[in-house]
Amino acid sequence: QVQLVESGGGLVQPGGSLRLSCAASGFTFSSYAMSWYRQAPGKERELVAAITYTGGSTKYADSMKGRFTISRDNAKKTVYLQMNSLKPEDTAVYYCNAGWLGPQFAIWGQGTLVTVSE
Repeated sequence: QVQLVESGGGLVQPGGSLRLSCAASGFTFSSYAMSWYRQAPGKERELVAAITYTGGSTKYADSMKGRFTISRDNAKKTVYLQMNSLKPEDTAVYYCNAGWLGPQFAIWGQGTLVTVSE
């Protein structure tokens, strides 16, 4: 079955960087666009970034443009999110899923917590 395992979160100071990873299994990874989402406390889950199945195109939420970079390695069935210039408002649990316009799978991983704080 579909499995999505996120990792790489942690506590970082404002202005710092983190690289998140999402290892996927249970579906043909190279045939799917992939996306990162996040959910902050008390807020709805929101799209952070997405990448096409070839990696040739990407898109970002406005507040992440220029700071975050999504990438993928189809051989490793893994999607990444490089996050730079982190702000306290980036604090959230980050999730990955397949899809470009919205989450492809009803199943979500456990997410990885990113905390941006002094």
